[in-house]
Amino acid sequence: MHMGHLIFAQLSHFLPMHEFSRCVDRYRGDYKVREFSCLDQFLCMAFAQLTSRESLRDIETCLRAVQPKLYHAGIRGRVSRSTLADANERRDWRIYADLAQVLITTARGFYAHDDFGVELANVAYALDSTTIDLCLSLFPWARFRKHKAAVKVHTLLDLRGSIPTFLRITDGKTHDVFFLDEVILEPGAFYVMDRGYIDFERLYRFTQGLAFFVTRAKSNLAYTRLSYRPVDKSTGLRCDETIRLCGRETSTEYPVPLRRISYFDAETGHRLVFLTNNFELPALTIALLYKKRWKIELFFKWIKQHLHIKAFFGTSENAVKTQVWIAISVYVLVAIIKKELAIKRNLSEILQILSITLFEKVELYQVLMATVPQNEDSSLSNQLELFDL
Repeated sequence: MHMGHLIFAQLSHFLPMHEFSRCVDRYRGDYKVREFSCLDQFLCMAFAQLTSRESLRDIETCLRAVQPKLYHAGIRGRVSRSTLADANERRDWRIYADLAQVLITTARGFYAHDDFGVELANVAYALDSTTIDLCLSLFPWARFRKHKAAVKVHTLLDLRGSIPTFLRITDGKTHDVFFLDEVILEPGAFYVMDRGYIDFERLYRFTQGLAFFVTRAKSNLAYTRLSYRPVDKSTGLRCDETIRLCGRETSTEYPVPLRRISYFDAETGHRLVFLTNNFELPALTIALLYKKRWKIELFFKWIKQHLHIKAFFGTSENAVKTQVWIAISVYVLVAIIKKELAIKRNLSEILQILSITLFEKVELYQVLMATVPQNEDSSLSNQLELFDL
């Protein structure tokens, strides 16, 4: 029998503890704390994510059942639902947001050269948001409609590796377009977004910042054609033209030419019209790049299916943001481990194995590689998969 560390402790070894301590010190997370530190809080919440716990009482019951092993798992403080609830309510959520950013930087290095289905040397991002419904009586600060509450998780996703690089959590009423004001543009990078982000004054900032965008055009777009390029209609392309906006407001908000590409999708029978400020890439590549935006939809569905972010362990804004950021940290940490150990399994399989082996004294690589999935044909699985698209 392997007499080394617990699986849970081995997972913790991939955490950048020095950077975590700096995050805690930055927001005085452990100031006047005698027991149950920020690390204890993170590990308890990570346990809840990895094992799909449903409530604070559930977390407390399960962890107390393995009390003799908690010290060796890295949890030094006494676990109770009241202590964990207080930590989630009071400790600054930015501690875990900053930790997630450290992990994201590491993960992006591992996935920087992954193929995502488009021949593109540039960095490519997808922008979108997902809405999480809440109970208005429990979350009054997140009022969405008259009888409904919700939060939005606005996300900038690196299409290589499906790594979320930038997130903002807002109430449900916040329009998606305001997220563009917070995105720090990278020169030469591509930003793919749907029609909900069309605001030509904001899109013009992309052009000024030497970044590229790809989006869908609205049906009432007013423009004049300046020139066109021949296209091969057998590929689905219908037109590739240079245009200038001529609307009363849009002509001022975006005063330079745009590229308009029309594409017929034979799979869906829909005709799609794209707008971009890139005039160099082939038109078919622009259409394919927009198609890859679907990866962010898969990301949202995946985290809702495999992580615990649809029900919350606290009702304050701080508790909600803490839980979401720790969930993202766990997701990125598992993605790092997958690359570090060269694991061939997809993330859902890794999470399933970890959920039942956290307190086993087995080598992490061995437990993730030892068993062979019973169903080798992944096409028959109804589980969403990432990193195997």
